[in-house]
Order: sequence, then C-alpha cells, then structure tokens
Amino acid sequence: MAEPAGRYSAGAASQESVGGLVSLAVKDITQLIRYELDLAKMELKTDVRRIGIGAALFGLSAFVGCLVLMLLCFALAYGLMALGIWGWAAFLITAGTCVLVAALAVGVGILSVRKFGGLPRTRRTVSDDIAILRRGDGAGAPPRTPVK
Repeated sequence: MAEPAGRYSAGAASQESVGGLVSLAVKDITQLIRYELDLAKMELKTDVRRIGIGAALFGLSAFVGCLVLMLLCFALAYGLMALGIWGWAAFLITAGTCVLVAALAVGVGILSVRKFGGLPRTRRTVSDDIAILRRGDGAGAPPRTPVK
C-alpha cells in the first residue's frame, strides 16, 4: 500500500499532538499564501512595466504625430485651395479628415488595451490551492508548472 504524500509517515503523524498538527497546517497555509502573493507581485510588476513603457511611447508618438498632422493639414488645405476649392471648404475637408484619423487611433488604442494579461498564472494557482484546501488531502491535484 502507498504511503501518504505528507511530510510524516502514518506512524509519525499518530504520535504528533493535535495542536502540533494544526500549527504545522497553519504554517504551511501561511507559506502558501506568501508564495501566492509573491507570484502576484511579480506578475503585476511585469504588467505595470509593460503598461508604463507603452504609455511613454504612446505619448511620444502622439506628440510627434500632432506636429506632423498639423503640418499635413495645412499642406492639404492649401493644396485643395490650389485645386480651386474655396478656402473655407478646403479647411472643412481637412478637418473631416482629421476626425477620421482620430477615430482610427481610438480604435487601435482600445484594441491594445484589451490585450491586458490580468494575472493568469496567479488565478490558476490560487484556484488550484483552494481546490486542494477544500479536498483536504491534496490527492489528485494537477501538477504545477514551475514559475520562471
């Protein structure tokens, strides 16, 4: 018959007091919670770093894009005026083009925000730990993949 997967064999566990076993269980659960919090912190740091770099690059590109867009708008408006379109209509057409470009930029921004990770490994390991605690023995728990 197979031995229990715990720290002690059946003979040693029967010699332990109930208080000692409860103390050991509390210590193990506390350590498990610490590991889960460390994993969550590590994943959050990675996500925050990615968001920060992305936001900085987005801000820089938005500033340069505004400068270039302003120059292109004047060039488009004056080009339309050179084609014979009235001045107010040329600038109105240019403004409509800018609105379309802004709507496209908002759409791309929304798509990039939807790709946020959301701590997938932490959620998986916490749900595994809760399942083990509910079962009480840990038998049949899926093997964990090592955290990199």
